Amino acid sequence: MKKFWPRFGRLGLAAALGLTAFTLAHAQGGSFPVKPIRVVVGFPAGGPLDQHARLLTDKLQGVLGQPIIVDYKPGAGGAVGAQDVMKSPADGYTLMLANTGVMVINPALYPKLPYNTLKDFTPVARTAMQPLALLVNNKVPAKNLQEFMAYARANPGKINFGSAGNGGISHLVPEMFKNATNLDLVHIPYKGSAPAFTDLIGGQVQFMAESIPQAAAYHKQGKVRALAVTSRERNPALPDVPTAIESGIKGFEVVGFYGFLAPAGTPKEVVAKLSGAFQQVMSLPDVKSRMVEQGADPAFLGADEFAKFLAGEMPRWAAAVKASGTKMD
Repeated sequence: MKKFWPRFGRLGLAAALGLTAFTLAHAQGGSFPVKPIRVVVGFPAGGPLDQHARLLTDKLQGVLGQPIIVDYKPGAGGAVGAQDVMKSPADGYTLMLANTGVMVINPALYPKLPYNTLKDFTPVARTAMQPLALLVNNKVPAKNLQEFMAYARANPGKINFGSAGNGGISHLVPEMFKNATNLDLVHIPYKGSAPAFTDLIGGQVQFMAESIPQAAAYHKQGKVRALAVTSRERNPALPDVPTAIESGIKGFEVVGFYGFLAPAGTPKEVVAKLSGAFQQVMSLPDVKSRMVEQGADPAFLGADEFAKFLAGEMPRWAAAVKASGTKMD
């Protein structure tokens, strides 16, 4: 018995050390992932964010070797989904795919928002940018942005701009444009971009900012006129349309974006593995081309760079919300 117990003790110690090493490796992401990953989308299925989620997660499964489940949690402008992720275990198995509104507009728009983007989440990867086009009704006597600005200055308070609703990106980008140019434009909110476009074409509103795919389609059909795009570089869908910066508005680069976040406290090694997997997927030519077709320009940033990007975007959009005077309950 005396000889048996030391031998058993050594075996037990070895097993314990092995278990500790396995646990440590698992905690550091060495064996991550070992089970399916859930990606929460805070909007109904079928929209642009859902398309983006499906495109990337289909490829991501092959890279990570585990199924990825897209889970829809719509409500409150994406806040319901954000809360779900915020309260989930910080182990890398729950991620949130969010857009500009969820990440940087909602915190300024909703005084009682139940989450804080920079404190309650760990950025994993920015995956896309969404530039907008600045559009006018065909009856507006302006062929470029400078001519439109001159026309607006000659008609203060008489030019209406439509949006898909209060506090959305199609509302706030024109607000940023107003502030950058000191123009007096009147906001007319609609319940969605479709009725806003109808009135832009009909002349009830004269100006609008909208995402590139829809804007490019109407521009090419001759129903509206695109004067500029809000990205730093010209967009392939509108190659003959200059940027706002080219048009003389210094530093005016305002784009929407998509990104993946994890609950705060997710281990750095797990975040790094996820971020690297997204980078690998986004390097695939077919993914890049599909993203462009969907209206989302590939724009990968790793975890650290995405965190810095978000920190810089928060005050910009907060200033736009404040200038617009919009608040949501």
